[in-house]
Amino acid sequence: MAKEGNRLDANRITETLPPGAARANAATRTGLGKRFRESRFLLLLVLPCIVYFILFHYVPMFGIAISFQKYNLFKGIWHSEWVGFHYYEMFFSNPDFFKLLRNTFLLGLYRIVFGFPAPIVLALLLNELRSAVFRRLVQSVSYLPHFISNVVVVSMIIVFLSPSGGLVNRLIEMVGFEPVNWLMSPDWFRTIYVGSGIWQGVGWSSIIYLAALTAIDPHLYEAAEMDGAGRFRKMFHISLPGIMQTVVVLLILDIGHVLGIGFEKVFLLYNPATYETADIISTYVYRVGLVQGNYSYAAAIDLFTGVVNLAFLLGANYVSRKLGENSLW
Repeated sequence: MAKEGNRLDANRITETLPPGAARANAATRTGLGKRFRESRFLLLLVLPCIVYFILFHYVPMFGIAISFQKYNLFKGIWHSEWVGFHYYEMFFSNPDFFKLLRNTFLLGLYRIVFGFPAPIVLALLLNELRSAVFRRLVQSVSYLPHFISNVVVVSMIIVFLSPSGGLVNRLIEMVGFEPVNWLMSPDWFRTIYVGSGIWQGVGWSSIIYLAALTAIDPHLYEAAEMDGAGRFRKMFHISLPGIMQTVVVLLILDIGHVLGIGFEKVFLLYNPATYETADIISTYVYRVGLVQGNYSYAAAIDLFTGVVNLAFLLGANYVSRKLGENSLW
């Protein structure tokens, strides 16, 4: 009886709508149902990704609460004492706050300034190669470092830059200069970090730009060639503008991670002699959070970093939309 009453109520509501609105609602429901049925296999394919983000990105956000508590592992979140913004004030008043923020920001800035253009340049150059075999060879060789773990990469850096017998110092000695203890010098840490990062990611990151280049209409190149344009003019006036929207979107995303410097590589590379330039927010969080067990303090620092990254992302998106009408939203 209840189901029959609900159907009657629905019928009455439909009858009260104008004929056009009722037909539109019915068409919308039919269209959505048809689209779901047609895309059911694609939806099944994307389902694991949705589950992953829900379980490992959205559900853990509940843990933000401990940054406002004096968290006790045995009492849990529900019974720990609330302390408000105590740990945020503690971090902002820390003598190392500006040093940590400066080191993290500069590493992120150098990564964008020097690392972001590298895959664009590689993709443009690969696109101009006439030999398909050589192009595939270069692509394969440039992709390989992406699959090498940070542990192996840092081990290679330590071996190559060793002051006693390292390849780089041997080459320096061959031209008559004294060897340099690279990994013990704070001035060289950022160069080593950013340079090795470019080597690791330049090939892999160029895939997106190569894909964007394939979407450019070949007739544009033919027309430019008929007008007498050389290869470099075609590159700067056709290829680069053709991928500019992709470049802007990826640049905005990179700016949104300016403080999101990975922990592992810095942790493996730095030492007490290079703390002055190498100690960043994520390594500090590791020491106070996992080593010292101050989970609330570490959570407060991480939340602060996330808020700053969000502010950078929103700001970059706003400026891009105002200047070039290309943005994430």
